[in-house]
Amino acid sequence: MAAAERKTASLILPILNEERYIENCVRSLLEQDYPREELEILLVDGMSSDGTMEILRRLESEFPNTVRVLENPKRIQASAMNVGADAACGEYLLRIDAHVEYPLCYVSTCIRLIEETGASNTGCACRTEARTKTGKIIAKLLTSSFAVGGSRFRVGAESGYVDTVPFGTFRKSYYQELGGFDERLARSEDNEINYRIRKRGGKIYMTSDIQVTYYCRETVGALAKQAAANGKWTILSARLCPGSMSLKYFVPFLFDLSLIAMPPLSFLHPLFAFAFAAELALYLTLALLSAARKANGLRELLFLTALFPIFHIAYGLGSFAGLGALFIPGKWTAHEQPAGKDKL
Repeated sequence: MAAAERKTASLILPILNEERYIENCVRSLLEQDYPREELEILLVDGMSSDGTMEILRRLESEFPNTVRVLENPKRIQASAMNVGADAACGEYLLRIDAHVEYPLCYVSTCIRLIEETGASNTGCACRTEARTKTGKIIAKLLTSSFAVGGSRFRVGAESGYVDTVPFGTFRKSYYQELGGFDERLARSEDNEINYRIRKRGGKIYMTSDIQVTYYCRETVGALAKQAAANGKWTILSARLCPGSMSLKYFVPFLFDLSLIAMPPLSFLHPLFAFAFAAELALYLTLALLSAARKANGLRELLFLTALFPIFHIAYGLGSFAGLGALFIPGKWTAHEQPAGKDKL
Protein backbone atom coordinates (compact mmCIF):
# COMPACT_ATOMS: atom_id res chain seq x y z
CA MET A 1 0.00 0.00 0.00
CA ALA A 2 1.17 3.51 -0.69
CA ALA A 3 1.78 5.66 2.36
CA ALA A 4 -1.22 7.89 1.63
CA GLU A 5 -3.48 4.82 1.49
CA ARG A 6 -2.42 3.31 4.80
CA LYS A 7 -4.95 3.08 7.58
CA THR A 8 -4.19 3.57 11.26
CA ALA A 9 -3.74 0.30 13.18
CA SER A 10 -4.44 -0.23 16.89
CA LEU A 11 -2.49 -3.09 18.47
CA ILE A 12 -4.24 -4.30 21.63
CA LEU A 13 -2.25 -6.28 24.22
CA PRO A 14 -4.08 -7.94 27.14
CA ILE A 15 -1.51 -7.99 29.97
CA LEU A 16 -1.19 -9.44 33.45
CA ASN A 17 2.11 -9.76 35.34
CA GLU A 18 4.27 -9.68 32.22
CA GLU A 19 7.34 -7.89 33.57
CA ARG A 20 9.65 -10.49 31.99
CA TYR A 21 8.26 -10.21 28.48
CA ILE A 22 6.34 -7.01 27.87
CA GLU A 23 9.17 -4.58 27.15
CA ASN A 24 10.77 -6.79 24.50
CA CYS A 25 7.36 -7.41 22.98
CA VAL A 26 6.50 -3.70 22.73
CA ARG A 27 9.91 -2.73 21.35
CA SER A 28 9.64 -5.45 18.70
CA LEU A 29 6.21 -4.14 17.68
CA LEU A 30 7.69 -0.67 17.29
CA GLU A 31 9.97 -2.13 14.63
CA GLN A 32 7.08 -3.21 12.39
CA ASP A 33 7.29 -2.01 8.80
CA TYR A 34 3.98 -0.21 9.31
CA PRO A 35 4.44 3.59 9.60
CA ARG A 36 5.02 4.51 13.25
CA GLU A 37 2.83 7.60 12.92
CA GLU A 38 -0.14 5.43 11.93
CA LEU A 39 0.40 2.84 14.63
CA GLU A 40 -0.77 2.83 18.25
CA ILE A 41 -0.04 0.21 20.89
CA LEU A 42 -2.66 -0.15 23.62
CA LEU A 43 -1.35 -1.92 26.72
CA VAL A 44 -4.42 -3.15 28.61
CA ASP A 45 -3.34 -4.20 32.09
CA GLY A 46 -5.43 -6.61 34.15
CA MET A 47 -4.38 -5.23 37.54
CA SER A 48 -0.82 -6.62 37.53
CA SER A 49 0.78 -7.21 40.93
CA ASP A 50 4.42 -7.42 39.84
CA GLY A 51 6.56 -4.73 38.22
CA THR A 52 4.59 -4.70 34.97
CA MET A 53 2.84 -1.39 35.52
CA GLU A 54 6.10 0.48 36.10
CA ILE A 55 7.40 -0.84 32.79
CA LEU A 56 4.18 0.10 31.01
CA ARG A 57 4.26 3.68 32.34
CA ARG A 58 7.90 4.02 31.33
CA LEU A 59 7.13 2.82 27.79
CA GLU A 60 4.16 5.18 27.62
CA SER A 61 6.40 8.07 28.67
CA GLU A 62 9.13 7.10 26.18
CA PHE A 63 6.72 6.72 23.24
CA PRO A 64 3.86 9.14 24.09
CA ASN A 65 2.59 9.32 20.51
CA THR A 66 2.38 5.56 20.09
CA VAL A 67 1.94 3.76 23.42
CA ARG A 68 -1.04 4.10 25.76
CA VAL A 69 -1.74 2.25 29.00
CA LEU A 70 -5.31 1.22 29.86
CA GLU A 71 -6.81 -0.60 32.83
CA ASN A 72 -8.81 -3.81 32.66
CA PRO A 73 -10.59 -4.32 36.01
CA LYS A 74 -12.33 -7.50 34.80
CA ARG A 75 -8.88 -8.98 34.07
CA ILE A 76 -9.90 -11.49 31.38
CA GLN A 77 -8.69 -11.30 27.79
CA ALA A 78 -12.15 -10.79 26.29
CA SER A 79 -12.72 -7.65 28.37
CA ALA A 80 -9.17 -6.44 27.65
CA MET A 81 -9.92 -6.54 23.93
CA ASN A 82 -13.16 -4.65 24.44
CA VAL A 83 -11.50 -2.01 26.63
CA GLY A 84 -8.84 -1.56 23.96
CA ALA A 85 -11.37 -1.43 21.14
CA ASP A 86 -13.39 1.26 22.88
CA ALA A 87 -10.28 3.41 23.30
CA ALA A 88 -8.71 2.67 19.91
CA CYS A 89 -8.41 5.38 17.29
CA GLY A 90 -7.38 2.97 14.55
CA GLU A 91 -9.52 1.73 11.71
CA TYR A 92 -8.07 -1.72 12.32
CA LEU A 93 -7.78 -3.66 15.58
CA LEU A 94 -5.09 -6.30 16.02
CA ARG A 95 -5.09 -8.69 18.98
CA ILE A 96 -1.50 -9.14 20.19
CA ASP A 97 -0.06 -11.63 22.70
CA ALA A 98 3.02 -10.77 24.74
CA HIS A 99 4.39 -14.34 24.51
CA VAL A 100 4.42 -14.42 20.72
CA GLU A 101 7.06 -13.22 18.27
CA TYR A 102 5.73 -11.42 15.19
CA PRO A 103 7.39 -10.97 11.79
CA LEU A 104 8.17 -7.36 10.90
CA CYS A 105 5.47 -7.35 8.22
CA TYR A 106 2.75 -8.80 10.48
CA VAL A 107 0.63 -5.66 10.84
CA SER A 108 0.87 -4.62 7.19
CA THR A 109 0.16 -8.17 5.97
CA CYS A 110 -2.94 -8.71 8.12
CA ILE A 111 -4.41 -5.37 7.10
CA ARG A 112 -3.56 -5.93 3.42
CA LEU A 113 -5.34 -9.30 3.53
CA ILE A 114 -8.54 -7.72 4.86
CA GLU A 115 -8.49 -5.21 2.03
CA GLU A 116 -7.62 -7.76 -0.66
CA THR A 117 -9.84 -10.67 0.42
CA GLY A 118 -12.76 -8.82 1.99
CA ALA A 119 -12.45 -11.13 5.02
CA SER A 120 -13.93 -10.05 8.34
CA ASN A 121 -10.96 -11.40 10.31
CA THR A 122 -7.45 -12.29 9.19
CA GLY A 123 -4.42 -13.92 10.72
CA CYS A 124 -1.49 -16.15 9.91
CA ALA A 125 -0.10 -19.57 10.66
CA CYS A 126 1.44 -20.25 14.05
CA ARG A 127 4.83 -21.90 14.51
CA THR A 128 5.08 -23.56 17.93
CA GLU A 129 8.51 -23.58 19.56
CA ALA A 130 10.13 -24.04 22.97
CA ARG A 131 13.47 -23.43 24.66
CA THR A 132 13.90 -26.66 26.68
CA LYS A 133 14.21 -30.30 25.57
CA THR A 134 10.86 -31.24 27.09
CA GLY A 135 9.27 -28.12 25.67
CA LYS A 136 10.51 -28.96 22.17
CA ILE A 137 8.76 -32.34 22.35
CA ILE A 138 5.59 -30.66 23.62
CA ALA A 139 5.83 -28.30 20.65
CA LYS A 140 5.83 -31.32 18.33
CA LEU A 141 2.74 -32.65 20.09
CA LEU A 142 0.91 -29.35 19.58
CA THR A 143 1.62 -29.39 15.84
CA SER A 144 0.23 -32.90 15.40
CA SER A 145 -3.22 -33.29 13.88
CA PHE A 146 -3.82 -36.28 16.13
CA ALA A 147 -3.32 -34.10 19.21
CA VAL A 148 -5.06 -30.86 18.23
CA GLY A 149 -7.65 -32.07 15.75
CA GLY A 150 -6.23 -30.52 12.61
CA SER A 151 -6.40 -26.85 13.62
CA ARG A 152 -5.16 -25.37 10.36
CA PHE A 153 -3.17 -22.50 11.82
CA ARG A 154 -1.20 -25.02 13.94
CA VAL A 155 -0.40 -27.74 11.43
CA GLY A 156 0.97 -25.76 8.51
CA ALA A 157 -2.05 -25.66 6.21
CA GLU A 158 -2.12 -23.68 2.98
CA SER A 159 -3.43 -20.12 2.85
CA GLY A 160 -7.20 -19.85 2.60
CA TYR A 161 -10.47 -19.42 4.41
CA VAL A 162 -10.66 -21.15 7.80
CA ASP A 163 -12.88 -21.45 10.87
CA THR A 164 -10.54 -19.53 13.17
CA VAL A 165 -7.14 -17.85 13.36
CA PRO A 166 -4.89 -17.05 16.32
CA PHE A 167 -5.30 -13.52 17.68
CA GLY A 168 -7.03 -11.88 14.71
CA THR A 169 -7.32 -8.57 12.86
CA PHE A 170 -10.64 -6.75 12.45
CA ARG A 171 -11.97 -3.49 11.12
CA LYS A 172 -13.00 -1.54 14.20
CA SER A 173 -16.41 -0.74 12.71
CA TYR A 174 -17.08 -4.43 12.10
CA TYR A 175 -15.82 -5.42 15.56
CA GLN A 176 -18.25 -2.95 17.11
CA GLU A 177 -21.11 -4.28 14.97
CA LEU A 178 -20.34 -7.75 16.34
CA GLY A 179 -20.45 -6.43 19.88
CA GLY A 180 -16.83 -7.35 20.58
CA PHE A 181 -15.70 -10.41 22.49
CA ASP A 182 -18.13 -12.17 24.81
CA GLU A 183 -16.96 -11.26 28.32
CA ARG A 184 -18.68 -14.26 29.84
CA LEU A 185 -15.90 -16.44 28.40
CA ALA A 186 -12.53 -16.86 30.06
CA ARG A 187 -11.37 -19.11 27.22
CA SER A 188 -12.57 -19.98 23.72
CA GLU A 189 -13.59 -16.35 23.15
CA ASP A 190 -11.78 -16.43 19.80
CA ASN A 191 -13.76 -19.51 18.69
CA GLU A 192 -16.97 -17.82 19.76
CA ILE A 193 -16.39 -14.52 17.93
CA ASN A 194 -15.32 -16.36 14.78
CA TYR A 195 -18.48 -18.46 15.04
CA ARG A 196 -20.52 -15.25 15.11
CA ILE A 197 -18.61 -13.95 12.10
CA ARG A 198 -19.36 -17.09 10.09
CA LYS A 199 -22.98 -17.09 11.25
CA ARG A 200 -23.34 -13.55 9.85
CA GLY A 201 -21.90 -14.65 6.51
CA GLY A 202 -18.42 -13.26 7.15
CA LYS A 203 -15.18 -15.04 6.33
CA ILE A 204 -11.93 -15.65 8.18
CA TYR A 205 -8.72 -15.78 6.15
CA MET A 206 -5.40 -17.30 7.17
CA THR A 207 -2.14 -16.81 5.32
CA SER A 208 0.73 -19.29 5.53
CA ASP A 209 3.10 -16.81 3.84
CA ILE A 210 4.08 -15.47 7.27
CA GLN A 211 4.06 -17.10 10.69
CA VAL A 212 4.03 -15.95 14.28
CA THR A 213 6.13 -17.89 16.78
CA TYR A 214 4.31 -19.13 19.88
CA TYR A 215 6.31 -20.49 22.83
CA CYS A 216 4.43 -23.38 24.38
CA ARG A 217 4.44 -24.86 27.89
CA GLU A 218 7.79 -26.30 28.95
CA THR A 219 6.70 -29.07 31.35
CA VAL A 220 4.29 -31.99 31.19
CA GLY A 221 2.46 -30.69 34.26
CA ALA A 222 1.95 -27.26 32.74
CA LEU A 223 0.72 -28.85 29.49
CA ALA A 224 -1.80 -31.00 31.37
CA LYS A 225 -3.01 -28.03 33.41
CA GLN A 226 -3.49 -25.97 30.25
CA ALA A 227 -5.32 -28.83 28.52
CA ALA A 228 -7.64 -29.32 31.50
CA ALA A 229 -8.51 -25.61 31.60
CA ASN A 230 -9.24 -25.61 27.87
CA GLY A 231 -11.37 -28.74 28.25
CA LYS A 232 -13.37 -27.15 31.05
CA TRP A 233 -14.10 -24.04 29.01
CA THR A 234 -15.09 -26.12 26.00
CA ILE A 235 -18.11 -27.24 28.01
CA LEU A 236 -18.83 -23.85 29.58
CA SER A 237 -18.47 -22.03 26.26
CA ALA A 238 -20.78 -24.51 24.56
CA ARG A 239 -23.35 -23.92 27.29
CA LEU A 240 -23.10 -20.13 27.15
CA CYS A 241 -22.78 -19.87 23.36
CA PRO A 242 -24.42 -22.90 21.70
CA GLY A 243 -22.85 -23.76 18.35
CA SER A 244 -19.56 -21.97 18.97
CA MET A 245 -17.55 -25.14 19.70
CA SER A 246 -17.22 -27.77 16.97
CA LEU A 247 -17.43 -31.51 17.61
CA LYS A 248 -13.65 -32.03 17.66
CA TYR A 249 -13.41 -30.18 20.99
CA PHE A 250 -15.59 -32.82 22.67
CA VAL A 251 -13.65 -35.89 21.45
CA PRO A 252 -11.34 -36.00 24.52
CA PHE A 253 -14.42 -35.93 26.77
CA LEU A 254 -15.92 -38.87 24.87
CA PHE A 255 -12.58 -40.69 25.02
CA ASP A 256 -12.40 -40.27 28.79
CA LEU A 257 -16.01 -41.35 29.11
CA SER A 258 -15.19 -44.57 27.27
CA LEU A 259 -12.21 -45.21 29.57
CA ILE A 260 -14.54 -44.95 32.55
CA ALA A 261 -17.58 -46.79 31.18
CA MET A 262 -16.13 -49.59 29.06
CA PRO A 263 -14.25 -51.62 31.72
CA PRO A 264 -17.35 -52.33 33.86
CA LEU A 265 -19.44 -52.91 30.73
CA SER A 266 -16.87 -55.45 29.58
CA PHE A 267 -17.92 -57.67 32.50
CA LEU A 268 -21.52 -57.61 31.28
CA HIS A 269 -20.89 -58.76 27.71
CA PRO A 270 -17.84 -59.87 25.68
CA LEU A 271 -18.71 -57.43 22.89
CA PHE A 272 -17.91 -54.50 25.17
CA ALA A 273 -14.55 -56.04 26.02
CA PHE A 274 -13.80 -56.52 22.33
CA ALA A 275 -14.85 -52.96 21.49
CA PHE A 276 -12.75 -51.55 24.33
CA ALA A 277 -9.67 -53.53 23.27
CA ALA A 278 -10.16 -52.39 19.68
CA GLU A 279 -10.46 -48.75 20.79
CA LEU A 280 -7.25 -48.91 22.82
CA ALA A 281 -5.39 -50.67 20.02
CA LEU A 282 -6.53 -48.08 17.48
CA TYR A 283 -5.60 -45.21 19.78
CA LEU A 284 -2.15 -46.61 20.48
CA THR A 285 -1.55 -47.23 16.78
CA LEU A 286 -2.53 -43.67 15.85
CA ALA A 287 -0.40 -42.28 18.68
CA LEU A 288 2.63 -44.27 17.56
CA LEU A 289 2.20 -43.33 13.90
CA SER A 290 1.70 -39.66 14.77
CA ALA A 291 4.72 -39.68 17.07
CA ALA A 292 6.85 -41.40 14.42
CA ARG A 293 6.20 -38.54 12.01
CA LYS A 294 7.57 -36.02 14.51
CA ALA A 295 10.11 -37.81 16.70
CA ASN A 296 13.88 -37.94 16.36
CA GLY A 297 15.07 -41.19 17.90
CA LEU A 298 13.51 -43.93 20.01
CA ARG A 299 13.52 -42.01 23.29
CA GLU A 300 11.66 -39.08 21.79
CA LEU A 301 9.27 -41.47 20.05
CA LEU A 302 8.31 -43.10 23.35
CA PHE A 303 8.01 -39.78 25.18
CA LEU A 304 5.85 -38.23 22.47
CA THR A 305 3.66 -41.33 22.28
CA ALA A 306 3.06 -41.08 26.03
CA LEU A 307 2.24 -37.38 25.79
CA PHE A 308 -0.78 -37.95 23.55
CA PRO A 309 -2.91 -39.75 26.19
CA ILE A 310 -1.70 -37.35 28.91
CA PHE A 311 -2.86 -34.41 26.81
CA HIS A 312 -6.17 -35.97 25.73
CA ILE A 313 -7.08 -37.39 29.15
CA ALA A 314 -6.30 -34.08 30.88
CA TYR A 315 -8.45 -32.24 28.34
CA GLY A 316 -11.28 -34.72 28.86
CA LEU A 317 -11.05 -34.48 32.66
CA GLY A 318 -11.28 -30.72 32.31
CA SER A 319 -14.48 -31.20 30.32
CA PHE A 320 -15.89 -33.35 33.14
CA ALA A 321 -15.03 -30.51 35.53
CA GLY A 322 -16.80 -28.07 33.24
CA LEU A 323 -19.85 -30.29 33.12
CA GLY A 324 -19.87 -30.48 36.89
CA ALA A 325 -19.48 -26.71 37.20
CA LEU A 326 -22.70 -26.22 35.25
CA PHE A 327 -24.60 -27.70 38.18
CA ILE A 328 -23.00 -25.41 40.78
CA PRO A 329 -24.57 -21.95 40.33
CA GLY A 330 -22.16 -19.10 40.90
CA LYS A 331 -19.09 -21.35 41.20
CA TRP A 332 -17.62 -20.58 37.79
CA THR A 333 -16.99 -17.23 36.20
CA ALA A 334 -14.85 -15.81 33.45
CA HIS A 335 -12.59 -14.27 36.09
CA GLU A 336 -10.95 -17.66 36.65
CA GLN A 337 -8.61 -16.91 33.75
CA PRO A 338 -6.93 -13.50 33.91
CA ALA A 339 -5.88 -11.64 30.81
CA GLY A 340 -2.34 -12.18 29.65
CA LYS A 341 -2.39 -15.96 30.24
CA ASP A 342 -2.05 -17.52 26.81
CA LYS A 343 -4.41 -20.34 25.90
CA LEU A 344 -3.16 -21.72 22.61
